[in-house]
Parts: sequence; structure tokens; C-alpha cells
Amino acid sequence: MATNRLIARYHGFVRMKASSFFLNGGDRDDLIQYGLMGLYEAIRDFRTDRESSFRNFAELCITRRMITAIKADNRHKAKLLNDAVSLSAPPPGASEGESTMHDVIAGPQKHDPARLAVDRDELRALVSSVPELLSDLESRVLALYLRGRTYEEIAEKLGSDTKRVDNALQRVKRKIGDFLHERERVPLRAV
Repeated sequence: MATNRLIARYHGFVRMKASSFFLNGGDRDDLIQYGLMGLYEAIRDFRTDRESSFRNFAELCITRRMITAIKADNRHKAKLLNDAVSLSAPPPGASEGESTMHDVIAGPQKHDPARLAVDRDELRALVSSVPELLSDLESRVLALYLRGRTYEEIAEKLGSDTKRVDNALQRVKRKIGDFLHERERVPLRAV
């Protein structure tokens, strides 16, 4: 095929042209690939009715393609891809055989039976501690809030105002947060 013969004939020219350019973060083979793309475009787009020879047109297409690749690289469009860290490789500085980045960032499995058992125990401990943690008003506000009632509906039901309901819910959130934080610091005890 004529295209293959032209590529074989001009391949040395592309290699020579690539040696006069530098692609940051790439190597000479990358520039040769860009040059070959330019050569292919020259083969595809060359018109015999023009006054230019194929050699001059091919040189122009090859050079432009290489310069375009260098300019694109200088704009750092592919910087994220070039600097990306493989998720299947150990983290930087770790030795082979250690956890991969995927293992590090994946977190616990959703359906881990041990995690589900611990979560169930934590929920039981929280529910059994609610009467000790919360005042009567806070317990009633929480119960209505968990049933999907709005602040206005809760205030009307309790004969109060929305500001008082909001304050009670803020205290509930803080007390439950403190309880959970304390549970994280203290080792699990038998329930």
C-alpha cells in the first residue's frame, strides 16, 4: 500500500526531526509518534494541484504536529495524568508488599460483619443512654423530630416556640456527639 511505503520512507526523517525538539516529561519516542501523526496527516491531506512538493508539505505537517505537542505539554494540560499516583501501587515511600493506595483510601467494607456488629452495639448503647443524656424536653423534641415533624409542628405540639425547639435539638446533637466521641476514646465494654 502506498501509505505504508511513504511512512517507511519518511520514518527516518521523522526521527531526525524529533531529535531537534524536547518534550518535557516525555521522551524522543513520544515526539516520533507525534511526528508520525503529522506524516499521516500530510499523506491524507496532500493535494497534487498545489505548487508544493510532498516532501515540503510533509516536513511542515510533521514539524507543526511536534510543536503543537510541545506547546500542549507546556500548558500542563496533562499534568494531572502525568503526576497521578496509581491506586494499585504502594503509597510513595512505602516498600513493596505494603498496602496499596486503594487499600489506604477505601476505608472499611460496608458489609463487614465485625463492623456491623460493632455498629449495632454502638446503637444499642446510644439508645439505652438517651434517657440519661437528655432532659425530658430534649427527649420529646428528638422523638418528634425523628418522626419527621418540622420545627413549627414540634413547637405547636409542645406549646413552645421554634427557637426553643431549635435550641433543644442543638443540645441533643451536642450531647450525642460528645457521647459518641467519648465512646471512641474508651475501649468497648461488654453490653
